[in-house]
Formats: sequence, C-alpha cells, structure tokens
Amino acid sequence: MISSITERQKELLKNLYKYIISTGYPPTFEELREQLNVSSNQSVIDLLTKLEKKNLIRRNESQARSITILPLGYEVLGKPAIVPFLGVTSAGFPLQAIEISGEWQTLSSQVARFQDDVFLLQISGDSMINAGIDDGDKVLVKSQKEFVSGDIVLAKVGDESMVKRFISEDKPPYLYLKPENPNYEIIYFTEDVVLEGKVISVLKNGQWRMAS
Repeated sequence: MISSITERQKELLKNLYKYIISTGYPPTFEELREQLNVSSNQSVIDLLTKLEKKNLIRRNESQARSITILPLGYEVLGKPAIVPFLGVTSAGFPLQAIEISGEWQTLSSQVARFQDDVFLLQISGDSMINAGIDDGDKVLVKSQKEFVSGDIVLAKVGDESMVKRFISEDKPPYLYLKPENPNYEIIYFTEDVVLEGKVISVLKNGQWRMAS
C-alpha cells in the first residue's frame, strides 16, 4: 500500500502536513491547487480521492477544511501524528470548554497508534489529582459513544465540560461522575449529562502516559 503512492500524491500529502502545522487547520481545495500549481479544483479532488482510497487521509465532502491525515499517512511521511488542541476543560468545578483554534501538537509514536477522532485538552483544576491528572496537564481524548465503569471521561453537564471518572453500579445511584479528590462531591447523572469521550493518555512533564 505504501509503495503504491505516486510522487504527486506524496507531494500533496506533504503539503497537507506542512499547512496544518503552520496554520493550525487543513487547507481548502483552492489553497492546495495553488500549492500544486494545477489549474482546477478537480485535479486536487482526484488526488485526494486516491489518497482517501489508500487510507492515508479522511475527508468530509460537506465541510470545508475537513481533511484529516490518518495514521498510515503519517507513516508514509515519516512524521509524528498531530491532533488539534481544542482548549481548556475543568478538573474542578464545571467550566465551559474554550476552543483555541490554530494550535496543534505532535504526538509520540506511543500514542499515535490511536485512530483519528482524538483531540487535546488542557486541565484546569485539581479534582483528578489522585488519578495522576494535575492542574495544567494536557489529556488526549478519544471521541466515542460506549464506556465502561472506571473510564476517565470528558463529560458535558449542560453547557459545561469536565473530566471525571465514570462509574456504573447495579445499586443506587447507579450512574455518576466521580472526582479523584475527596474535596469534591460526585456528580449524579441527569438528562443534562452527556459523555463525549474517553481520556486515553496524559501529558506530564513532556512525557505521555496512559490514563488509569
């Protein structure tokens, strides 16, 4: 699969990577057309379609700037994976997540094996300190819909986001979010609580470690 990529396709892949690193978001068809010095968007679309069929990228045709480089694409480039840094979330009292555009961070090979749909958040607060997640740490979150009891999750409570441990029991209160600091109270599930992703890794002192 990797050996079958043409020089032109690899050039496009390199341009995608460089553009995302320098600007914080993927390029449009028009911007790629200028970089490749071709006359039509269709030429760019044809190249993107071939990269997509080889599982090197993923794109959403209904949205602009929606091209994502997949793990195999990073392998072809020999570059570390990059994920968007979406902002700050709370490990204390609920805090609305703040989107920060234009900032991406490279991942080590240890965590780059995870598929796409991952993003970084910076922790604000001390409610998860006994899980080794401290104020100022960054966490890698994978979007998913299914969770098991004990997972550390990104939860949305109303309009606010937070990181807590998800607990599911066969006795009341059945479902709740548990802080890893005795100074904070558990949060019971209501219709306003939505689990948005699982924390899979924590960046501490420049080193990634698995969340537990």
